[in-house]
Amino acid sequence: MKIVIVIPTYNERKNISKLTEKIFALRIDGLEMIVVDDGSPDGTGDKVKKLGERFPVTLLAREKKRGLGSAYLAGFKKALEMGADFIFEMDADLSHDPDDVPRLLEPCLDGADLAIGSRRVAGGKIIGWGWARKFMSAGAMRLSRLILQLKNKDVTSGFRCWRREALLRIDLDKIKSNGYAFQEEILWRAQQAGLKIAEVPVIFVDREEGKSKLGWREVLEFFKVMLSLRAKRSNP
Repeated sequence: MKIVIVIPTYNERKNISKLTEKIFALRIDGLEMIVVDDGSPDGTGDKVKKLGERFPVTLLAREKKRGLGSAYLAGFKKALEMGADFIFEMDADLSHDPDDVPRLLEPCLDGADLAIGSRRVAGGKIIGWGWARKFMSAGAMRLSRLILQLKNKDVTSGFRCWRREALLRIDLDKIKSNGYAFQEEILWRAQQAGLKIAEVPVIFVDREEGKSKLGWREVLEFFKVMLSLRAKRSNP
C-alpha cells in the first residue's frame, strides 16, 4: 500500500522541516511525500531538496507562483503516476496535525472514497483565528454549501484523504480553480460523481510561522468559481 501526501508550498521554509519530520515520525509503511513549490523566494525548494536526502520526498519545483489549485492538480497527477493508493491534501504550515493522518486514512480503508478533516463536526474546532478570518470562513462555507448544494459540514478544509479510484473518477483536467476555491470545486465534482464522503473531526491550529496566502484575489476568484459552477449545476 502506497500513501502519498501532497503539500503545496510558497515561502514555507520555516515550517517544512518540522512538518516533514513529524510526518515520517508516524512510521507508516509505504508513506511518501510530494512537495509542489511555487518558486518560493525564501528557499523552500532548496530546503525540500535537502529533506529528500533523508526522507522519501519528491519535489515538484515550479518557476513562479501559479496557485493552490494548479499545485494540487500537479501533485495529484504525480502521485497517481507513482502508483499511490491513497493521496492526502495537507497544508505546509503545521495547521494540520500529522498525527491525524491515520485517522483520515481509516474511513478510506473502510470504503469511503474521500475523508475530510472537518473543523465543523462534533469534536472539531479552530484555534487561533481572529473574528475577521472566522467571519470570512463561515461566510464562504455557507455560500458555497448553498450555491453548490454541498452536503458536508466543512467544505473548505484542505486536509483530505482520497482513494486513488476516487481521483480517477473525477476529470481533474476540468478543474479550473487556481486559488482556495479549488477545495469547493473538487468537492462539488466528487459529489457530482457520487463518491462516498466521510468527515473526521480535527483540531485546526493557526500557523505560528509565516503569513497566510489568503487575500482579496482569492476571495474574488471564489465568487467567480461559485457562479461558474452554479451555472454548470443548472445546465449540466
